[in-house]
Amino acid sequence: MRAGPLSSAALQRLEAGRSKSPRKQDVRELCSLYEVSTEETEKTVGLSIQASSKDDDGVTALGGLFTDAFNMYVGMERSARNLVTYQEQVPGLLQTADYARATFGAFPGYTSQDDIDRRVEVRLKRQIIVTRKARPLALEVLLHESALHRVMGSTRVMAAQLKHLAEASTMPNVSVRVHPYSAGMTWGFLHGTFVLLDFGTDNRGKQIEPPVVYIEGRLGNDQYMEKPDDVRRYHELAEAIRTDALNEVKSRDLLRGVAREYAA
Repeated sequence: MRAGPLSSAALQRLEAGRSKSPRKQDVRELCSLYEVSTEETEKTVGLSIQASSKDDDGVTALGGLFTDAFNMYVGMERSARNLVTYQEQVPGLLQTADYARATFGAFPGYTSQDDIDRRVEVRLKRQIIVTRKARPLALEVLLHESALHRVMGSTRVMAAQLKHLAEASTMPNVSVRVHPYSAGMTWGFLHGTFVLLDFGTDNRGKQIEPPVVYIEGRLGNDQYMEKPDDVRRYHELAEAIRTDALNEVKSRDLLRGVAREYAA
């Protein structure tokens, strides 16, 4: 008996709970075999990704703070080896505590200070994947210039955040490049933010998991795209943004310059 590319022996190990790190594609095959709904399949895939992460510091135990879709993203983020993101605000992986607190505090649904503090704590714990010594995440941030001028919290908060971002950009595994206003609209439209996650290859050069495009839903549903054509288009979009972005040195200088203006 086979479920897609899954052998009968592998299927028996999964069903008996003897497989410690089920692959994402294997979980999808099983869900298809057992006619699991699309929604439940995505939840199950997210759990499998979280289970495969070796950095178990409790970040994925989010305790109902976030949606199931975002919890799944956190699991993917922790398993990724390379992450490219285009953002119009400082991404969570490089936020200071005060910037994160201002971000969560601005949302009307988060009214409890304890709730906000817990969310900030989770956000800061997520950042360990960037700073850890063993196989840190390779992070590339393409940041629209507007993020430098949207004041979150206060000018003091912004000064500290932009200094932190500039300093983070000096890390060997982190690249931050500003996409300036002068570049206009890439491809002629407002494409919005996105994240490209790549999970690397094994010792035989085979992809550990297929690459994924993640688009946060904000007020709607999060989106995950795995079809090769979709992933390719977003890589092409990232390359187009990269072409028009300031280089790393000029981006760092701009971040520090705007930080000084806020601190003045």
